Amino acid sequence: MLELDNVHAYYGKSHILQGISFRVGEGEIVSLLGRNGAGRSTTIKTIMGEVAAVGSIRFKGERIDGLKPHQIARLGLGYVPEDREIFPSLTVRENLLLGKKSPEQTGRWSLDDTFELFPLLRERADTPGGVLSGGEQQMLTICRTLMGDPDLIMVDEPTEGLAPKLVELVRGLLEKIAERGIAILLIEQKLTIALAISRRLYVMGHGHIVFEGEPHDLRANDAVRKEWLEV
Repeated sequence: MLELDNVHAYYGKSHILQGISFRVGEGEIVSLLGRNGAGRSTTIKTIMGEVAAVGSIRFKGERIDGLKPHQIARLGLGYVPEDREIFPSLTVRENLLLGKKSPEQTGRWSLDDTFELFPLLRERADTPGGVLSGGEQQMLTICRTLMGDPDLIMVDEPTEGLAPKLVELVRGLLEKIAERGIAILLIEQKLTIALAISRRLYVMGHGHIVFEGEPHDLRANDAVRKEWLEV
């Protein structure tokens, strides 16, 4: 569904992504792991058209490198940024409705679907987004992205800074999304979550892919974990 082939990206003269290649298949949860500064967030921003790419990026068989972010989103690629970017003065309901590509859009996700996934959002439907907790804002951001009816969502550090109970809620939400056939590209610092829910994993280091495999492969590879993941 999503394929990167020898992709490079730059911030000014800094060569951030140095020829990365990977794929995400239909309905898969694939995690992109690595330490801060490895290039994981830049990878998602490059896929989404926020950073210029050199190389090939294909989504559902079509080249998307060179397209603008709104054009990529309309093809069915959703993006949940690390900083959440909710509208604090708008209510939960209004934030969710802004996720729709158009007022007339119909798809796999409705307000009721998102409320069913995370019932607390229903309770807070008329509450300004800015007064929600960090975990609630994270759920709101994910659900807002679903309102755009994506075929694949890219989620950047969804459990960062959350209490353990909310971490488990986020994990459960991602699993429920995947059960509906939506592919997920996950950037995650918590290795235990990535190992538990991913079908395949990639590890990045210094702008390169340094490991590719299934969860059991990474569990068995002490050298990769120690060199590229553990602090």
